[in-house]
This record gives sequence, structure tokens and C-alpha cells, in this order.
Amino acid sequence: MRVAVAGGTGVVGVKTVDAVRASGHEPVVLSRSAGVDLLAAGTDDREAERLARTLDGCAAVVDVTSVMTTSAAKSTAFFETVTRALLTAERAAGVPHHVALSIIGAEAAPAAYYAGKAAQERAVMASGTGWTLLRATQFHEFAAQLAARGGGIHLVPAMRSQPVAAAEVGVRLAELATADPSGVSRDLAGPRVEDMPTLVRRYLAATGRAARVLALPLPGRWGRALRDGTLLPGPDAQLGTATFDEWLATAAHP
Repeated sequence: MRVAVAGGTGVVGVKTVDAVRASGHEPVVLSRSAGVDLLAAGTDDREAERLARTLDGCAAVVDVTSVMTTSAAKSTAFFETVTRALLTAERAAGVPHHVALSIIGAEAAPAAYYAGKAAQERAVMASGTGWTLLRATQFHEFAAQLAARGGGIHLVPAMRSQPVAAAEVGVRLAELATADPSGVSRDLAGPRVEDMPTLVRRYLAATGRAARVLALPLPGRWGRALRDGTLLPGPDAQLGTATFDEWLATAAHP
């Protein structure tokens, strides 16, 4: 079975490609580095046709694309364009299954980056039959991404999270992609609730970087959602087993 992975060179994309291959199937990477511009495919007929040809013979497409922004408008424009491009190309190529990765809490707190993920969910659900949606928490790698911002002082949003290993997300996405469409799948989260500023401090210390981390309570509905548990999984969520400590031991000493 051929499974296309949109965003297949990103943090979870690489893990998804590995999981598809490990399960005995053939991954097809959709990324700019692989010659596929998904944003352009959403506005340019030639790029759209090229994308459809790339998807020829695929049984499923897994969308794990992302964009580096905290702007609700930019995030929404990105995910709406990419989702439209993929769904249109899939129909043209006869791909029967679209799998999208979203974030737990995007629907309940559609602000900032999450506004785009909420828009993506709506577009997928409105596309008809043949889709699966997996909502997951932030990855362990999110702490490293936050640590990469700033210099001697890091302002990290006050946030409760239950981070999950990107590899476990990749395995679950591969399982879903090689099965029948199932609509909204069971949420996926990590094994422990964590405090995000504390995780950033631990990451910086483990990698030998001397820097201060200040927890910043963000205002408004979005800030409350980060702090009050809106972004945490419910009692029925599937929980991964890899802890942040286990990930940190590997990330700090690869």
C-alpha cells in the first residue's frame, strides 16, 4: 500500500514515514524538499495537477503539515489552503482515505495557531466520507522549540500539557492510514501532565544552556485555555508510554 505523508520531513512527519515503512507499506513524502509545494497547489492549477499525479496509486494521505506562526489569520489561511489542495488532489487521483492530525483543544479554544487547526478540522469533516481525524497533545519536542526562541531570557506561556512522543503519534497515524476511514479517532496523549515552563527549564539545563525561563500567563480566552486544562486529554484518551524524561535523555545526549 502506498501512503502519502504531507509534511513528511517535519518532527512527526519523519516518524510517520518511518512507521509506514516499518509496517510494510510504501511512504510517499509530500514536501517542498521532495518537489511538492502544497500551498502553491492550493492556488495554481499546474501545481494542483502535479500533486494529483504524485498521489496516483496512493491508498491514503496523512496530513501532518504545520506552520510556524501564532497568528490566527495566518494559521487559518495555511491550513485551509493546504487541506483544500490535498482533498482536491485526492479526489482527482482517486485516493479513498484522508487522515489529518489535529490538536486536542483546537475546537474548544480556536485561537492563535489553534484557529488554523480548528479550520482544518472543519474542512476535513465537511469533505464527506473517507476521512479520519486524530487529535493529539503537544509533542515532547515542543519544549525544545520553545527553548530555541529568545536568548538569555525565555518567556514561556504558562501552560499545562500532557506531551506525547512524536514517534508514538507517527505509529498511530500509520495504523489509521492503513485501516478503513473511522471519522474522529480516539485522542492520543502522553502519560503525564506537565508544566511547560518547567519542561523548557529542564531542556535548557540538560543541554547545558544557562538561561532564565519566565512563565508568562497569556491574557484572554486563549491564555485561560493554556492554563485551565482545556488542552488536556479526556478520560477516554489513548495514552502513550514514553515520558518526557525518556525523550530528554535521548535529546540531550543523542
